[in-house]
Amino acid sequence: MARFPFSAIVGQDEMKQALLIAAVDPAIGGVMVFGDRGTGKSTAARALASLLPPISAIQDCPYGCSKDDQARYPDVCGTGPLRKRPVPFVDLPLGATEDRVLGALDLERALRSGEKAFEPGLLAKAHRGFLYIDEINLLEDHLVDLLLDVAASGENVVEREGLSVRHPAKFVLIGSGNPEEGELRPQLLDRFGLSVEVRTPGDIESRVEIMRRCAAQEADSQGFADDWADEDAKVLRRVDRGRKRLVSVTIPDAVLHKAAELCMAVGADGLRGELTLMRAAKALAALEGAKTVGQAHLVAVAPSALRHRLRRDVLDETGSTARIERALDEVFA
Repeated sequence: MARFPFSAIVGQDEMKQALLIAAVDPAIGGVMVFGDRGTGKSTAARALASLLPPISAIQDCPYGCSKDDQARYPDVCGTGPLRKRPVPFVDLPLGATEDRVLGALDLERALRSGEKAFEPGLLAKAHRGFLYIDEINLLEDHLVDLLLDVAASGENVVEREGLSVRHPAKFVLIGSGNPEEGELRPQLLDRFGLSVEVRTPGDIESRVEIMRRCAAQEADSQGFADDWADEDAKVLRRVDRGRKRLVSVTIPDAVLHKAAELCMAVGADGLRGELTLMRAAKALAALEGAKTVGQAHLVAVAPSALRHRLRRDVLDETGSTARIERALDEVFA
């Protein structure tokens, strides 16, 4: 069955924007999507991964390395010519062990030939693609720590059972969860670049359109995908052009000052807020074809870049999104 087209997803504009920003600039630090069940969280992530163009990878490399990776990691990369392969999309199950995630000794090979060899884990398979964790708030804390460390450094280091392996592991980390089933620890949530709130559509028209499109996809998935192929191609061109423009997009000092003012106004902890706000606004500007980041880009990404970095205020229980909107009104008045 063909995957549900990214452009056919009804509504959820903030989630789609965050995923596109992460696709343009993976250094953003991943996307956390909290919201109701059945609102298209995993569908959107899978659709974006399948939409992106194939990557060029070393033919015999177990990590899907590029030529640049091969130069940096000659001991682990394979050999052979470059060949095209789909952008990886790896699901990390909640019950996964540390060995399954990081990689471990290849026991079958060790028993058969007595040779110590490394069996790559899920992080290796996700290199240059997406690592998706559903119900991440139920994942064991030590695994979340490991994942975030690897996502930040771009490489996985395994030293155990007589093995010492260092391999590339650059991926966009996407986590989703339902707040009713438990919250993610604040210090871990802060490590995600963007945080998105997804809600069940509140209008009849959107709900009816979702039913129509789901029914059409179930009846003829390939035909439905073909119907949306042109729209998906437009999204793909936006991402491709955005990646190429990203380096040349400039950020005026006035916009940087506004970003700092906004973070101070909402009481964001640390400096990750400013840095993520700057990167996300720059990526959005690149997506839209702008040469310079403007205040409109800053306003558009502020909720997703800052809502998970606010200190809890016992005197203000209106919610982080409402606090950010008030601060935007003050700073950009």
